[in-house]
Amino acid sequence: MDRHDIASGRKSVRGLGAFGLCAGIALLAGCGGEAEKAGSDAITVVGSSTVYPFAQKVAEGFVVANKGLAQPLIQSTGTGEGIAEFCKGQGPETTDIVNASRRMTAEEFNRCVGNGVKDIIEIKVGRDGIAFVASADEGINLALTPQIVYRALAISPYGKEQTAVNWSDVDGSLPADAILAYGPPASSGTRDAMLDLVIEVGCRADPKMAALKDSDPDAFARNCHALRSDAAYIAQGEQDDLIARKVAGNPRAIGVFGYSYLEENSTAAKGLPINGILPTTETIADGSYPVSRPLYISVKKAHLGVTPGLDSYLVQWAKSWGGGGPLAAIGLVPATEDVQAKSTAAVRDKTSLTAADLAQ
Repeated sequence: MDRHDIASGRKSVRGLGAFGLCAGIALLAGCGGEAEKAGSDAITVVGSSTVYPFAQKVAEGFVVANKGLAQPLIQSTGTGEGIAEFCKGQGPETTDIVNASRRMTAEEFNRCVGNGVKDIIEIKVGRDGIAFVASADEGINLALTPQIVYRALAISPYGKEQTAVNWSDVDGSLPADAILAYGPPASSGTRDAMLDLVIEVGCRADPKMAALKDSDPDAFARNCHALRSDAAYIAQGEQDDLIARKVAGNPRAIGVFGYSYLEENSTAAKGLPINGILPTTETIADGSYPVSRPLYISVKKAHLGVTPGLDSYLVQWAKSWGGGGPLAAIGLVPATEDVQAKSTAAVRDKTSLTAADLAQ
């Protein structure tokens, strides 16, 4: 089956439902073709709410530069759910790209491979920070550390029952205001990053807790990777702008979301310092802000040359992520020059991710 035939088969299954895999594969197989070589009519993207506005901005530039090609279809599902969707398989009704605010895990990679998604191009597109924020209008002032955040928000701080009601219960220097944090849900890469970069760091400050990571991983997860589920921490879904609105409407609340949303909502929210460092473009870029992370997109190599414009969409990313570019203008912190060079090479050379890469 040549590319024209693949395209014809692809169009014939569009009515079977967004990202529906099995029917599309069956139809292509019935036509005598290889389903794993087929992409979708329009570029389809799922994943991180943090990466979402950047992907949308790239899509705008892509449409302008590539007249006649369809607008990419981008969904904000959260990193975890996005990777799960991405890894379901290859074919005309599966997604082309997943946006992610963390790297794919080895388990997720193996699930991809097991479902036939064997060639994945991983591209770092920039950096972001996890911002703890309060209302810009007389919002609560908190000097935070990983230990303070852990003791306030963990379900079992240092293996004990969570009893903190007010911030002053956690640290006497903090105000006697009730702990109320609006943050990301379990499906979010932002939550994963907060757990890894803040909650776990605060937990491991206790040597006994740190030792559990090797001696009793399940106990470590319960004590160092689980957030309280009462009214002190309220998950707000994948819409980070909703967290900004919640915080703006309650000066005693704090919120947790990607730094780009702080940039976007700077009149409604202000950043709170972690270890005395405020989240800014400069502190995230130079690494002095302790809660920063790289952002990724991952692409199915088999869909390149099949999904119309997919190659050009990746090129548009590479044109957009530099300092002074359109993504920096909306809050993306550009990666260092050497990382940008490696990412540009990944777009050009289409190098596949390996299990060994994830072990580094």
